[in-house]
Amino acid sequence: MDSLTQLKTLVSCGREPARPLPLRRGFLLIPLVLVSFALLPQMQALPALPTPIPNANPDGCYPNFTTAEGCNALRFLTTGAGNTGLGWYSLYLDTSGAYNVGVGAGALILNNADSNTAVGTVALLLNTAGTGLTTGTQNVAVGTDAMVFNAGGAGDFSGSFNNAVGAFALFNNDGNASSVAGGYSNNALGNSALFENIIGVANTALGDEALVNNDSDGAGLANGNTAVGFVTLFNNVDGSDNTAVGDGTGQNVIAGFNNTYVGDFVGFTASDESSTIRIGDFSNGNGAGSLECYIGGIFNNFQPVDGVNIVQVTIDLLDDHLGWDFGPNQGGSMPAPRSAPQRRSAPQPRLRPQLQHQAMLNDKVEKLQATVAQQQKQIDTLTAQLKEQAETFTAQLKEQATQIQKVGAQLETVKPAPRVVENR
Repeated sequence: MDSLTQLKTLVSCGREPARPLPLRRGFLLIPLVLVSFALLPQMQALPALPTPIPNANPDGCYPNFTTAEGCNALRFLTTGAGNTGLGWYSLYLDTSGAYNVGVGAGALILNNADSNTAVGTVALLLNTAGTGLTTGTQNVAVGTDAMVFNAGGAGDFSGSFNNAVGAFALFNNDGNASSVAGGYSNNALGNSALFENIIGVANTALGDEALVNNDSDGAGLANGNTAVGFVTLFNNVDGSDNTAVGDGTGQNVIAGFNNTYVGDFVGFTASDESSTIRIGDFSNGNGAGSLECYIGGIFNNFQPVDGVNIVQVTIDLLDDHLGWDFGPNQGGSMPAPRSAPQRRSAPQPRLRPQLQHQAMLNDKVEKLQATVAQQQKQIDTLTAQLKEQAETFTAQLKEQATQIQKVGAQLETVKPAPRVVENR
């Protein structure tokens, strides 16, 4: 749809100039008024929402468990059930999508998928249902401009099962940017967390601007990363299966994979590496700058070496098991060297009990519809009774008016003739 192309030139609402965001994909966010200007000329006139249920709360109460408040909220809804649209043009184009919640101006404005929750101005702005199985669904976006570009695509599960909490979180996530499954099962908590992610999957970012550049090239290689801390793994683009915990940790990882970093600014001067573990290492991998190091589970069996009692820590190269030497210079053959681990392919989504879940929802909907139908029948009966009583009352009033007219006519006939009085 042409309007979708136009909308992708939208830009975000105001942002602090001190924290500029990376610019890409024509990132120009205009006020949402342009959304309506882009869409309205191409939309055919459709009927408004159904008449609110009588004798119930008249404020936003519609059939099929629908609540709509705000200019053109849920404007084109037809068969969708259980939707809540609160705000200017929230869930504007939703027709058959169900169980969605849009709170905020423009939230879920293009959505026609199911089970999405958007809280915040233009949250999930461009979300649509794609052509694949279960796409553009079961997303949660809380915050201004959260998941603005998210949309379902052709691949199964594309643009689904994402959680974004924070302004601009998962801003560029877009399952429609690839013909294969992408942009699903990501979790972003923090301002601009996973901001640039397009089709990367199964990433977790906790902290402002954590993994902010992840999958910014849209190659789909940056999968399975976990970043906890402010600007953690900030520069990662194509790296996968990295775990970094600590503020500013893993700054130089760009395409590296299978790294584990623990501690603030760990790997600060390291290269873009792979298959490396750094714990409390500020710079060069040997613990420089650290005063003490304690590892539980390695103790006892002190052995005198040059007059000092020490524990010789060992590592089993077969399974990476840390331990301690029971005696110096234990014999044994050297295990065969292992090859370095290779990058894994993107994790595949597990099959979800979608049909069973949908059947349960359908059963609940049918029961609720039966209850509503029964209540509607009672309302119709009461309305008919009130109408009958009103008609009877109206007939009585007409009869009384006729009688009053007759009495008035009789009074006119007995009115005495005027007399002339002479003055003498």
